[in-house]
Amino acid sequence: MSLPAGFLDELRARASIAQVAGRKVSWDQKKTNINKGDYWAPCPFHQEKTASFHVDDKKGFYYCFGCQAKGDALGFIKETENVSFMEAVEILAQECGMQIPAQDLKSKEFSKKQESLFDIIEEASKFYKTQLHNNNGNSAQDYLNKRNLTKDLQNHFEIGFAPNISNHLEKYLLAKNVPLQKMIDAGLVAKSDDGSQSYDRFRNRIMFPIKDFRGRTIAFGGRALDPKTPAKYINSPETILFDKGKTLYNYRLARNNLNKQNKLIVAEGYMDVIALNGGGFDTAVAPLGTAITEYQLRLLWRLTDEPIVALDGDKAGINAAMRAIDLALPILSIGKSLRFAMLPQGQDPDDIIQSQGAEKMKEIINNAVPMIDLLWQRELEVQTLDSPDRKAAFDASLKRITKRILEPSIRDHYFAAFKSKRAQLLKTSDLRTTRNRKGTSINAFATLGTKTSALASDSSNTRSIRETVILAILLSYPELIEEFSYHIEKMDWQNASYKELIKTLISLSDEQPSNIIDKLNESYQKQILIILNNPHAKISPALRKTGQKEIAIKTLKEEFMKLETYAGMQKEIRDAIDDLNSASGESLTWRLNQATKARTNAEKSTLDDIETAGEDKTAMTDFLQNLIDNEVWVKKNK
Repeated sequence: MSLPAGFLDELRARASIAQVAGRKVSWDQKKTNINKGDYWAPCPFHQEKTASFHVDDKKGFYYCFGCQAKGDALGFIKETENVSFMEAVEILAQECGMQIPAQDLKSKEFSKKQESLFDIIEEASKFYKTQLHNNNGNSAQDYLNKRNLTKDLQNHFEIGFAPNISNHLEKYLLAKNVPLQKMIDAGLVAKSDDGSQSYDRFRNRIMFPIKDFRGRTIAFGGRALDPKTPAKYINSPETILFDKGKTLYNYRLARNNLNKQNKLIVAEGYMDVIALNGGGFDTAVAPLGTAITEYQLRLLWRLTDEPIVALDGDKAGINAAMRAIDLALPILSIGKSLRFAMLPQGQDPDDIIQSQGAEKMKEIINNAVPMIDLLWQRELEVQTLDSPDRKAAFDASLKRITKRILEPSIRDHYFAAFKSKRAQLLKTSDLRTTRNRKGTSINAFATLGTKTSALASDSSNTRSIRETVILAILLSYPELIEEFSYHIEKMDWQNASYKELIKTLISLSDEQPSNIIDKLNESYQKQILIILNNPHAKISPALRKTGQKEIAIKTLKEEFMKLETYAGMQKEIRDAIDDLNSASGESLTWRLNQATKARTNAEKSTLDDIETAGEDKTAMTDFLQNLIDNEVWVKKNK
């Protein structure tokens, strides 16, 4: 749907981001200044105790200094309510008392069709619930009683029953003046192959309503009562309302119940979710009969950093866990992962809760293992390490796993963990070593130790200097803070001692420049003096003389650009060193030379009179050239 020009601007102007966010967070009374529209709270997007989530009500945006989440009121509603952009517009417009302009004809017809299907599916849900509680549902009630699904649980999950009658629902809806084609569009009725007859899609099945993020029924899952039925579980077909790869059963209720004291559990199916709920675990969800998708995984990570996947400990359960891990590896981000609670073989959550109690289930959940443990177990099971060749194949398989992880720091930690596990297994300290021309043994893999090498130390020192220069310029020219606020917020500040100062600096960006310095001096006067008197800062071209605003702007742009270049360069170096075992000499030489050129180019100032002081410009080049000269990627004979 397209909206008239200016509508969204007016909506954002009317909305209070503090009021919108205030429904989801508790403001920190010490840091919040309501009169200035400056609000702070623990972040709703990741678990934390400190108030690093910042809302600027005057500017209408939010930013988290912990997880870097940012946006406006519409973005906040979209993320926290898990709705589409247009749904967020509808919610905010209603709160602000604004009427959404008329849609174009095509969009209006589509929305009208969606609404009519919602009504039809809701009517079907009422029908199924009625059938469960009349004579048609006796067999279904017997089954539910055997599975310990109490009346309260049945009502909570709105469970129903589809009788074993070919056109029962169809006739009911026809009596409600629902056209047959609408029933087909909603996934409730199907036609025979030749199109001559129609029939209810669900028959002799216990019915589980599937709801969207706003609590509206969009589809059904059906569990067959007859054990001879080929398909034990079936779902509604995909419709304009329902995409099973983008939906999780019980997601909305689990989201509402989730807090820091409980954990998000991913179960195998509807019955497991309901059984867990009956045992007091009301934050369980389930994929809809298929392996978990990337979209569903990202939905889970919106709610919590480490969802716990609870699966049967049999071969099928292990395979399902491995599929989830293989899906997760390339999209892992810092703080986001999975843990796995493997149930005793042949038992589901209901079996455990009924036979051993909810405490036993809680123990299993609390003892969930990280992804790396299952990966290690899988690789051990397929390899017999009784020869050098097989050990080499085992090493290669571990390396293939780590290379699939795109986030560099996570990849480093996985590699270090694999190395430690292998050392314990084979009583050796390295996955593989080789020797340079001098006969000295060296490690042919990049490990966490790389971070303390001359290369890493040099880059770390250089970055600290650049951060100090940037802060010194901003403190000397506070009128530039607002202009560079995006870069300041985006930047991953390495010097921990600067972080509180930077938070305060950003929160004051809309103040008068003179007021900014006065207020900063109230809390950070000593630190500011240290920064301004730093020898590297004092010889920066922008600070040698006063009144050099134009040079200050150019210097800031250049310093931010250099830091971004360093980040990309270090990633390339990590990847190149990580490939020492397999890359050809020509390929690796080219990659290392490219990284060297990147640093050299980054060090070249675009200002004729700017010289970056205090940097060892040759240390990194010498280090890389030493790698090339010694051809450390080539295995040498002892």
